[in-house]
Amino acid sequence: MDDNNIQILIEEVWRKAQDSAFPGSFQVKMLQCESVVDRNFEEVTSTEIKFKPPLYRQRYQFVKDLVDQHEPKKVADLGCGDTSLLWMLKFHKCLELLVGVDTNEEKLRRKEYKLSPLVGDYLKPRERTLTVTLYHGSAVERDSRLLGFDLITCIELIEHLDSEDLATFPKVVFGFLSPAMVVISTPNSEFNPLFPAVTLRDSDHRFEWNRMQFQTWALDVANLYNYSVEFTGVGEPPAGAENVGYCTQIGIFRKNMAKAAELCVPEQHGEHVYKVVFTATYPSLQQEKYRQYAVVNEVISQVYDMRRDLLERLKLQDDRDFADTSADAGTSEAPCQCFQPVLTRFSANMEKTPKPFCVGNVFYVPLERLFSLPKVKHLCINIEMLKTLIADTVMLNSDGSAVMVDIHDEDNDD
Repeated sequence: MDDNNIQILIEEVWRKAQDSAFPGSFQVKMLQCESVVDRNFEEVTSTEIKFKPPLYRQRYQFVKDLVDQHEPKKVADLGCGDTSLLWMLKFHKCLELLVGVDTNEEKLRRKEYKLSPLVGDYLKPRERTLTVTLYHGSAVERDSRLLGFDLITCIELIEHLDSEDLATFPKVVFGFLSPAMVVISTPNSEFNPLFPAVTLRDSDHRFEWNRMQFQTWALDVANLYNYSVEFTGVGEPPAGAENVGYCTQIGIFRKNMAKAAELCVPEQHGEHVYKVVFTATYPSLQQEKYRQYAVVNEVISQVYDMRRDLLERLKLQDDRDFADTSADAGTSEAPCQCFQPVLTRFSANMEKTPKPFCVGNVFYVPLERLFSLPKVKHLCINIEMLKTLIADTVMLNSDGSAVMVDIHDEDNDD
């Protein structure tokens, strides 16, 4: 099916949607909708229906679960509104780029604070660098900065588009941007009679489709642009009304990668039509200063844990034979003077490395031992890198092969 045929199809679906949604004049039906215009639709309930959690949260949770399952690196939300979905998604460790696009610049500026890094993000940096960007723009405008995304979401968006924009929408999202996956949610008009005095759920909705209308449109878009699509939804109907389906219908589009490889790569136009409203990069272990901070914290924590293990072991030994040990060595520090090995709670792999020891009042932990710790090994390529990252912060012995600390510093005299 070519673009002309899908244009004709969209116009036909649009006409039928208008016929079903607006049997009278637009102005008359708008008056019937006034009960829900000025407040969130999900808050309007009849005696039979109450969504727990609220319907918008169910939609966001659906996307969140999808991200958990597929672990995309680059996600964009078209029509992101108050950025609530982006805020939920930013906590996913897999993400490297998170983008929101909306036509309401003022709302984006009011809500950008929700996406700024917090103190905790600096204290515990992410594994991967995450950049969050908000754009002022429309889902029917082409911007090459959204090319190559793993997932694009359009949550309660298409019903706000007029017929011309609805015809353009698949050309931009599926034809130009062509992400690996697209999620589209839209109201199911078959559910509307279950609500009191509802014709359309929002004054800005241009139409609301029943399941057949949405699925017809989605299947033709998928076929034209080389995607598969499956249908589901959120917002269970009440008992006895199961035939109306979900309150929100959802289409999950997946790009046919095998066929896509046979097609020509679309021309990269380098179009930048969106306006950047906000951008922030979160601290991560990919950035050297945060990697160093994480390594130093882990090394210090582990050295102190090992020292505590030694002191606890010596205390147990003192309970049994401290008197005899003191008489033989002439000093209570004798166990440490004998290069006492330290028992630790780490895995058997660590036991293949040089053990911590003490000489006099100084406790030593070989760098080899520290490098065998899973987190340290993950953060450092080799022992030399470990030494470089900690050299300015912790004390090393003369040849730089071990961390050294006082066996009885004030932190452990409690």
